[in-house]
Amino acid sequence: MPVVWLIDAYRAGERSQVRALVEALGWPCEIRALDYRKWDVLTHLLPGGSLRGIRRASRESLQPPWPDLVISCGVRNEPVCRWIRAQSGGRSRYVHIGRPWADPSAFDLVITTPQYRVPDRPNVVRNTLTLHQVSQPRMAQGAVEWADAWSHLPRPFTGVLVGGDSGPFTLGPKAASRLAQQASQLARDTGGSLLVTTSSRTSPRATQALRDALDAPHYFHAWQPDRGAAPGRSGPENGNPYWGILGTADRFIVTADSIAMLSETCASGKPVDMFDPGGMHTPAAGPRDFRLGGSLYQALIRWGWGPLTRDITLVHKELVATGRAAWLGEKRQPCRTEASSDMERALGAVRGLFDQLDSTRVLD
Repeated sequence: MPVVWLIDAYRAGERSQVRALVEALGWPCEIRALDYRKWDVLTHLLPGGSLRGIRRASRESLQPPWPDLVISCGVRNEPVCRWIRAQSGGRSRYVHIGRPWADPSAFDLVITTPQYRVPDRPNVVRNTLTLHQVSQPRMAQGAVEWADAWSHLPRPFTGVLVGGDSGPFTLGPKAASRLAQQASQLARDTGGSLLVTTSSRTSPRATQALRDALDAPHYFHAWQPDRGAAPGRSGPENGNPYWGILGTADRFIVTADSIAMLSETCASGKPVDMFDPGGMHTPAAGPRDFRLGGSLYQALIRWGWGPLTRDITLVHKELVATGRAAWLGEKRQPCRTEASSDMERALGAVRGLFDQLDSTRVLD
């Protein structure tokens, strides 16, 4: 089998994507977690391969024998992965997930989603949603482990998954209060309860406003550092109920800033409603929070350099059109089942990189 090096992503959402792909491939894998130099930004953006953006200990961890496949994500890892491929004499294939900062021709394969607006190329796979590790066994395990935490609450359960600021969109106290009010009304209408969790991008002010405005039966979890929701670490002793909510909830409300959480809830097969913090769907979504960075980002999308921006509304439109999600309070479209899943397309493209290997190499 091909040997894989996973150059680990440095953001949680991206880390789950690269690990999901490696897990699904089932090939021998070695994980390299790199330590980056803080101020060496230019190295990440220049073409070619280089190790100047990582510290010495990380450089020393990259030694032959070189892998057959390198999988990674994030601008900081791009020059490192190109360096590995060059050291292997071009034998190592390089698969990049998410937003590519270099031209797609710099990679053997790019697996991306609509918001990054990557140009169509033969080596670009454009999925609707991000790769994930959601499976029925993992959700069932999470449901069992967390059952006691909300056993006193009435069903049906609505999972409320909360992100944060994203590019031009701001999820501040006003949006958080509006989300709590709408979710609470849904719980009252159904006679059920809310299972609420914030995330690493939810600001303290938004978290507090959300908590204060909830007025229906609920379980509330405020995200804390170093308490990730990785599969296998989902129980109450870990403190993060994310997998428990995925497995237990009968439906979901997800703040539409988080493509990762939309991907995971859509994979659950349960109804998903998207909450607009403001400016994503309709101008009159409700009171909006002002953020200078959001306004500047909006100008960047309109007039700036394309690789610096992303437009997540392109994902929202695709989800609504295919019936995989709806805007909170709006009618859901009939669901159109795709012939193949995002993961299946990604796996097919990665395995296809090895179809033309020299016949002297044996793949099990």
